Amino acid sequence: MQKIFTKPFTQQEAMPEAGIEAVTDLLRTGRLHRYNMVADELSAASQLEQDYAQWQGRDYCLACTSCGYALHIGLRAMGVTAGDGVLTNGYTLAPVPGAIANVGARPILVEVNDHYHLDLHDLRHKAETSGAKVLVLSYMRGHMPDMHQLMQICNELGIQVLEDCAHTMGAKWQGIRAGNFGVMAAFSLQTYKHINTGEGGLLVSNDKHMMAKAIMHSGSYMLYERHGAAPEAEAFTDIRYTSPNMSGRMDNMRATLALAQLPRLEENCQRWNQRYDLLAEQLAKVPGLYIPPRHADEAYVGSSIQFMAQGIALAHLPDFVQACAKRGVELKWFGEAEPKAFTSRYDSWHYVEPQHLPNTLAVLEKTLDMRVPLTFDLADCQLLADIIADVCGDFVQQ
Repeated sequence: MQKIFTKPFTQQEAMPEAGIEAVTDLLRTGRLHRYNMVADELSAASQLEQDYAQWQGRDYCLACTSCGYALHIGLRAMGVTAGDGVLTNGYTLAPVPGAIANVGARPILVEVNDHYHLDLHDLRHKAETSGAKVLVLSYMRGHMPDMHQLMQICNELGIQVLEDCAHTMGAKWQGIRAGNFGVMAAFSLQTYKHINTGEGGLLVSNDKHMMAKAIMHSGSYMLYERHGAAPEAEAFTDIRYTSPNMSGRMDNMRATLALAQLPRLEENCQRWNQRYDLLAEQLAKVPGLYIPPRHADEAYVGSSIQFMAQGIALAHLPDFVQACAKRGVELKWFGEAEPKAFTSRYDSWHYVEPQHLPNTLAVLEKTLDMRVPLTFDLADCQLLADIIADVCGDFVQQ
């Protein structure tokens, strides 16, 4: 009898009871807007900014409506303007080039290597030939490149780095948190990320001038002194007149949900890795599948897993994905020519100037992706690995 997996891949854990109670109390006040507080009371949005800045180890934090929005205003705060070239990964999700396009800038796509990392040789080449001075570094699906080498290249060439940490909240490289390498970094609080507020983002930095601009862009009006982790008022003296309002700071309800989950983040990162490590160990044994090894200096958070179906003919990959789906295993294929659900290949972003990245295409055409929600236990992960191995056996032989 065939094994079948019956749990949904989109079901997240319930909110902590303390968060549910705090949101209920907030709803009774009706004060959901980020600045709708009494006297000198600290809003939930400001409290989240303070608490996350302390947890992350950054001076400043801005709570936003989404990670994509945080990337967008982060680029503006860094001085990117229409027509500028901005470097970014060829393998990422659509909101990253979307944020670059939102500024009117031109995404310059950089190859990824066989480990899903930004190709540092191509980064240097693209930087030198394009003259681009900003890199949006996407840690796509939580994979961090050699940050020592990457930052050496960027410092040498005068490139400012904006880290897209949508998938790396809690991850580290040589003990340094993802988000603490570049001049700015953005984190996601979307439902499938490491803190779940439905939608939301956090922008962090140690640069007071950039953060002051971002706060003005976020829709602070002239209430910037009410922010929880903001530069001193003097930093706003001139830029408050020249930074357009693009309202997008987080509301108090989502901030309240985030505050309730932050104390559990470290524990949850460990729980994700228990599940990821089991899956990685079991799938690595399956003939025809390949999981790129993680670097010893990378402390990852395995909230999803990627592997390459190297032993399955490209023409049979859609059937393999469908066969897994029939047995309850939801895989996403990044090699599909047409965008589907959350996945898309860089050549489907037609608002980006056509670019050819042969290694990225070669990697993506065999890459499969699977969420690992914390609603799955270790027995579930073993069952998932067993089903994938069973289905894979039918296709590797073809």
